Amino acid sequence: MRPSRLRSAWRGLTPQLFLFAVLPLTGLLLVIAFGSLSLHSQAMRALVGQREARAAHAAAEAVGQHLESRAEAVRAMAVLAGEAASPQAALDGFAFLHQDFDGGLAILDADARVLASTGESGHWRDRPLAEVASAATDGEPVFSLPFTDPATGETLVLVASRGPSGVLAVGAVSPRALSAPVLSEALDETADLGAWVVDADGRVLFAAGPSTEDADPPALRAVRTRASGVAFHTDADHEVVVAYHPVEPIGWTLVLAEPWESVDSPLLRQTQAAPLVLIPALVFAVLAVAFGLRQIVQPLQALERRAADLGRSRFESIEEPVGGIDEIKSLQATLVEMARQLRASRDAIRGYVGALTRAQEEERRRLARELHDQTVQSLIALDQRAQIALRAVGHGETDAVERLAEVRGLTTSLLEELRRVIRGLRPIYLEDLGLLAALEILSRETEAATGAAVHFETRGDPQRLSPEREIAVFRIAQEALSNIGRHAGAEHIELRVEFANGRFVLEIRDDGRGFTPPALSDLAAAGHFGLLGMHERAQLIGAALDIRSNPGAGTTIVLTAPV
Repeated sequence: MRPSRLRSAWRGLTPQLFLFAVLPLTGLLLVIAFGSLSLHSQAMRALVGQREARAAHAAAEAVGQHLESRAEAVRAMAVLAGEAASPQAALDGFAFLHQDFDGGLAILDADARVLASTGESGHWRDRPLAEVASAATDGEPVFSLPFTDPATGETLVLVASRGPSGVLAVGAVSPRALSAPVLSEALDETADLGAWVVDADGRVLFAAGPSTEDADPPALRAVRTRASGVAFHTDADHEVVVAYHPVEPIGWTLVLAEPWESVDSPLLRQTQAAPLVLIPALVFAVLAVAFGLRQIVQPLQALERRAADLGRSRFESIEEPVGGIDEIKSLQATLVEMARQLRASRDAIRGYVGALTRAQEEERRRLARELHDQTVQSLIALDQRAQIALRAVGHGETDAVERLAEVRGLTTSLLEELRRVIRGLRPIYLEDLGLLAALEILSRETEAATGAAVHFETRGDPQRLSPEREIAVFRIAQEALSNIGRHAGAEHIELRVEFANGRFVLEIRDDGRGFTPPALSDLAAAGHFGLLGMHERAQLIGAALDIRSNPGAGTTIVLTAPV
């Protein structure tokens, strides 16, 4: 497509609607929908992260408080153990603490030997008593590293404190006993929540929830090197909100992990469908464009084609309804009224031209008749008198004879020229012999005048036309042959007449140099008044005139008229 045509196509209503209405509206909706969704999602993630962080902080603080309360209990027992009658009496005095230490309680001497204990004393020999005994020096409680109890297989941690008398009180408690009471309420409220308690080395001490079966949960990988915070961890299946906080004073970390799908409320999921608002918006935009195309563009295009027919005098075409909106219908009504006025003006002009043509033909007949009845007769009489004078002159008067012979020659030449002018003004053969004979004589005269070979042919059953049509057809043929003689330089000319199906067809073809026929509306401006006159004569008798020509390819003129 050429650039000019491309620019013209973009000026149409449909591209303009797409360019300045549909596309900006769609882009604006996309920005609003996805922008608001993104902002909303970010805000929700921040709120969820804050909620999970508060939950992890509260749970870690609660676990830490449980540890501190047990540490204080062990320290009190260490102080009272030195004052009691016996180590066993000291343990019996703290019987109310037995349920807080699911791994048991024990009283050790300064060398870390078990003096008294709850349960079987043999279980304590396999526990890291020497480690906590060496660490407990100033009366402050100390914690051992987590270990697996050989007797029960459960993970335990020792809490130890040395009293003023040097006696060491030790309690064994499991991370499960510390964490389960704290996390049970949260686990009951959130079905998909996972909770872990890990030591400083990242070893899992306690795990609860549906997502804790994995020995190495992906959620823990985001927190092993961090003290506290929130992370959004994505694995192959889903995204997990991970919150973590340290458990003081033991150096553990409590981790809470919850799938984003469980955090994502139904209302939030509905807001994620916000971009779907684009579907009705786009449907509305497409419907608007379709409405514009059907009710504006297509009717305007149809009206444009019908308006173009006005230039070809097809006035009835503009009256066919094109539909569309009221403004287009009003425009068509205006064009119909304009076409009616143009048709009336054309008919008036044609009537005027017809009257002028008839007056012209009548004037030609009058001039031809006067020339024939007066001037020609006078010339004939002059010629006859010249003949008489020539016979009366004697043979010796040579000079007079020559002068009279010249007079006769001039008279004869003048008679022939005058008869040719009379035939041009009034084709006598047309009135006396009919159209076909007149056209045949015209073709012979053209052959004699131009030197081109003229072939005349008739087909069908000849019929007489009305006098007005015969004179119009003859004048059109006369003008066409005259143009060929003056401009075409043709060597062969064909003139064919055909009567068929109630129509009269005149075809004139030559092999001359040809030309590019201008549009009918440009004939006058281009100075082709002869061609314009041929078209006007054809329209006056209700005939169609078609002129086909190309430079170097000759010219074909076809006149079709009703019989």
